[in-house]
Amino acid sequence: MAFTLYSLLQASLLVVNAVAVLHEERFLRHVGWGSDQGIGGFGEEPGIKAQLTNLIRSIRTVMRGKGTIYIIIIIIVLFLCFC
Repeated sequence: MAFTLYSLLQASLLVVNAVAVLHEERFLRHVGWGSDQGIGGFGEEPGIKAQLTNLIRSIRTVMRGKGTIYIIIIIIVLFLCFC
């Protein structure tokens, strides 16, 4: 399998989908990355943990419905290419 732009797009979409399916109460809270873990004071810069938690929450919000459609399209294209 050659390293192409399509394979890079496919890998990045699969990683984003993996982040989108992380459940906050089942997985993230057990490792200390829940929504109530990174609360800072007013005027303080958020730490890296709070920024990553916000990134995960944003990815989950954006990819809630669209991610499934994109993954289905990639699977159909893969089936058409290899059959």
